[in-house]
Amino acid sequence: MIDIKIEHIAIWVKVLDVSADFYAKFFGAKIGPLYHNPKTNFSSRFITFESGARLEIMTRPDIIENAVNNAFGYTHITLSVGSTDEVDRLTTFLGENGVTILSQPRTTGDGYYESKIADPDGNEIEITV
Repeated sequence: MIDIKIEHIAIWVKVLDVSADFYAKFFGAKIGPLYHNPKTNFSSRFITFESGARLEIMTRPDIIENAVNNAFGYTHITLSVGSTDEVDRLTTFLGENGVTILSQPRTTGDGYYESKIADPDGNEIEITV
């Protein structure tokens, strides 16, 4: 059997530095160097979390917003913070710093203790134990 792991997940964002700063400020992620392709006007940065998980944030002027919620494809990122107390603390901290809280900490029907927030582009992030 092959040992497979997800190397990274990529999402489109409007402004790279706004999104990069969000993940660094609130989740302690390290911001990688800027990549820019002048031919396609594509730019990206890798955001690396302490665990080694990576998120590629990407932008290009011709990308438009998807006006359809609940479409097939990407739906959310879940970040584990280790304890229910930390879910509570971080959710409060995020709300106090202007981050949109989509749902307060709670135990879901499938047993997760989580809250939900939105990143600067409205992408959903679950914060869980």
